[in-house]
Amino acid sequence: MHGRAMFIRRGKHLTKYKQQPVQLSIALPGFMDITHMGNLKTKDLSKIGYDNDQLRSLVIGIAAKNFKHHSKQQLLDLLVNIKNDPEAFLDDELTTKIATKIIGKLDGPAFKTFELRQEPVYCKTYGGKGIESAAKKQMELANLLPVSVQGALMPDAHMGFGLPIGGVLATNNAVIPYAVGMDIGCRMALTIIDEGEAYLKRYDYQIKQALKNYTHFGMEGGLDTRQEHEVLDSPVFNEIGFLKPFRGKAVRQLGTSGNGNHFVEFGEIELLANNSLGLPAKKYSALLTHSGSRGLGSAIARHYTQIAMNTCKLPKHAQQLAWLDMNSEAGQEYWLTMTLAGDYAKACHERIHANLLKALGLTALYVVENHHNFAWKDQLPNGQDVVIHRKGATPAHKGELGIIPGSMTAPAYLVAGKGNGDGLYSASHGAGRAMSRQKAKDSITVSAMKKLLNNAGVNLIGGTVEENPMAYKDIDTVISAQQSLVEIQGKFLPRIVRMNKE
Repeated sequence: MHGRAMFIRRGKHLTKYKQQPVQLSIALPGFMDITHMGNLKTKDLSKIGYDNDQLRSLVIGIAAKNFKHHSKQQLLDLLVNIKNDPEAFLDDELTTKIATKIIGKLDGPAFKTFELRQEPVYCKTYGGKGIESAAKKQMELANLLPVSVQGALMPDAHMGFGLPIGGVLATNNAVIPYAVGMDIGCRMALTIIDEGEAYLKRYDYQIKQALKNYTHFGMEGGLDTRQEHEVLDSPVFNEIGFLKPFRGKAVRQLGTSGNGNHFVEFGEIELLANNSLGLPAKKYSALLTHSGSRGLGSAIARHYTQIAMNTCKLPKHAQQLAWLDMNSEAGQEYWLTMTLAGDYAKACHERIHANLLKALGLTALYVVENHHNFAWKDQLPNGQDVVIHRKGATPAHKGELGIIPGSMTAPAYLVAGKGNGDGLYSASHGAGRAMSRQKAKDSITVSAMKKLLNNAGVNLIGGTVEENPMAYKDIDTVISAQQSLVEIQGKFLPRIVRMNKE
């Protein structure tokens, strides 16, 4: 290096001094001569703040080639100095790649500033009369993003963070973490069971016991029996450095559900004639679940939302809609981790259904499932390649099956998509909230809710008044508003419902 400022550690403090020219590849006095860098491991780099996989690989490669005669400690001290003051190491040919990677110059400027469009992109709204103005304004803002191509607003829409719940947005080569949401891969799963509706009354007690023994709700804890699934062996846990600490929590939470409106419920489903499942038109028992990717998805959402907001600067009122370029390292990492979270959410549903069916000795006839907090690479009817974000919206390509639930006393509808391009091949993901959780809590007493459930013939295990049936829009009104998006295949009525109890 050439007469730049350097730092030397004295006790707990770094002292700055003017460094004289030194040839870095020559061992300095007082250090053990190391002929190879096999002792430098990625965990050593993680401890000093090198938490990016590509950066760690770069460092190990440079160290092995150019710093063979430095001791491990000498090299770690140098790397700390580079991290603390990367600009001071840009001129040296041996350290410039590490320094520029830290600064971000290899991927362009540390951040870019963008202005919104003057006019919004095309956006079709379904059931607009039942959608609050705040949700419509959120969608309008998303339609002004320079990367936006087309939008759609589903009839269950209500205000959320970033994109409204029920918002669908197609973008050009960009993914918006807050347009996917915090609970990445939140999804519905329906198992139609080889039993008639009479099974639910006959085995009411056994079903309740199975729900108590083989489901778990809430932020902490897990099932008594460790769950196994191939998703836990995904190489992404090791490829993306910040994910490693969350694998243990993913192991503990596998096969469990969250709080809020997440549920596991048994009910009866009536399939219509000529349904696209190919099953006889009659009533069956069925198992329906709703939950997402648990702590894993939340950690991914927080991590990449922050990166997006740091690198994509928008006007303050639109900052939550910051995006990651799909060609950038962060964009590619988010896509990998988002996909992992979706796979993990699917695995949780698979374990819940498998555990309950095994405990009750039941056989599955048909399974319908899909995400509603996710992003997909897709094409518009004109052939344009886009990324479609569905924040609380169900995929509804031509013939694609989905489930749109109401509330704990209202029906859920099994539907097949019509592939409507104006609706971005989407449908609602539920009835949608008509009240905030606080308003719902204030609107009904526990005893009044119990009476409501009894009148509807529903048994509730757990649950709170925040999720009372009156907190949701009328599901039949929401379904009728999207007749151009989906075709009804069957109607599910909840009978025994398990939810989280605060």
